[in-house]
Amino acid sequence: MAFKISDIDDTQAPLLEHLVELRARLVKAFLAFGVAFAICFYFANDIFAILVRPLTEAFPPGEGKLIYTKLYEAFFVEVKIAVFAAFFISFPFIANQIWAFIAPGLYAKEKKAFLPFLVATPILFTMGAALAYFVVMPTAFHFFLGFQGNAGGLKLEALPGTGDYLSLVMQFILAFGISFELPVLLMLLNRAGIITRQQAVGARRYVIVGIFIVAAIATPPDVISQVLLAVPLLLLYEGTLLLMWFTERREAKAATIDGAAVEAPAE
Repeated sequence: MAFKISDIDDTQAPLLEHLVELRARLVKAFLAFGVAFAICFYFANDIFAILVRPLTEAFPPGEGKLIYTKLYEAFFVEVKIAVFAAFFISFPFIANQIWAFIAPGLYAKEKKAFLPFLVATPILFTMGAALAYFVVMPTAFHFFLGFQGNAGGLKLEALPGTGDYLSLVMQFILAFGISFELPVLLMLLNRAGIITRQQAVGARRYVIVGIFIVAAIATPPDVISQVLLAVPLLLLYEGTLLLMWFTERREAKAATIDGAAVEAPAE
């Protein structure tokens, strides 16, 4: 079978258009991140002052301190702070660019079904990060600092490093923020037909074990942090099962109404 040059050009044109659009949106996303990074780097000290507040409040008044043992450590800490904060600031714009690229290829029904997940993702992440910052980190830091004192006639004093502390804070925020996306993942799998509510209910015992394993890996090696992550995840899992139940009932009711309308005789 012979192919014409015009046929090849026609098949390549849409692909080239999509690649050009993808490149343009990636450039916009990187520019947004670059601008956010520059702003965050300028205000890195102010941002770090916010991140260090849970530790400051855990120490007795006027006694807390952070140290750095490498000359370049303080500079790279500010760079990491700028990257970390710039990602959160620029994420709404980046997500909008991703949605603008994907949306034209979706049907109206698919857009309507996908939009709630797009809205729920940043909300759930923020909830997890807020729980880590306002509840988990102060509780864990008080626990860690409780080991200060005397041992064998020697004074035990906590002298956390600047880089180590920032890594710990980022670990807490990312672990709780990403873990709180569990309902989004489960609902997407359910909507895609990969899992059903009955299967999710049947796997509950395995999910409980898996949640505690994830909590043990994602958080520092202390029981308090692990429990404070595992318990909300269990509640989110049960809440997602309830949401699946309501969704299935609504879809079944809609299908019944549509079936009745089709079977109704025309007057």
